[in-house]
Amino acid sequence: MTMAALHFHNVTLGYDRHPAVHHLNGEVAPGALVAVIGPNGAGKSTLLRGIVGILRPLDGSIHLGGLDSRDIAYLPQSAEIDRSFPISVFDFVGTGLWRGTGLFGGIGKAAREKILRAIGAVGLNGFENRPIGTLSGGQMQRVLFARVLLQDARLIVLDEPFNAIDSKTTTDLLALVKRWHGEGRTVLAALHDMEMVRSHFTETLVLARGPVAWGPTAEVLTPENLMVAMRMCEAFDDSAAACAADDARSRAA
Repeated sequence: MTMAALHFHNVTLGYDRHPAVHHLNGEVAPGALVAVIGPNGAGKSTLLRGIVGILRPLDGSIHLGGLDSRDIAYLPQSAEIDRSFPISVFDFVGTGLWRGTGLFGGIGKAAREKILRAIGAVGLNGFENRPIGTLSGGQMQRVLFARVLLQDARLIVLDEPFNAIDSKTTTDLLALVKRWHGEGRTVLAALHDMEMVRSHFTETLVLARGPVAWGPTAEVLTPENLMVAMRMCEAFDDSAAACAADDARSRAA
């Protein structure tokens, strides 16, 4: 498998010409396992959307090391999924094949087997025909991971993948992340759990609209850097209270 490398050159990302992430420079090495952390409103989700191509940079550039959209799997925050849409677990997971089959491509025997294997890999055997609207938060997150698993991507981008789920689900899904890393895939994840980051992610980007620190987790995940991130976030004054509260949780973790 050819691995992914990302290069950020003075990247600014935002909405309606209002920057949410600015002046980011750096590189994600092939096969890296990177946590993106920072206070609420720090631009973590914005950065991930820029990487996967949902947002175009307002300035600067993001180079994907020769990857195209078929090489990238993106797991959005669960709140972004419309769970009222009448679709089964099987069909939802099967959307992970769309880039290969096309929106109206048929699902043959081989594809069906892939979908079933992905559902089984996340512990949801027997849920194939369940509407996604009937699932618990943890079950829905497993479904999202199954879809990513099915995409077999070289670059995997996860936005708050462990938010508001139980510890058993977290453990199971974290094992999948570590499996992807072990396979040489490049993984970036926006996270809040500082203990998880310390224990499992080798590299960390501390973000607060702009970069605060980026490097080996043991070196950059410090109280000093987290305090700088909080102050930078407050300086933008969009949601200072949320920033402070989130940073306090981070330092307590």
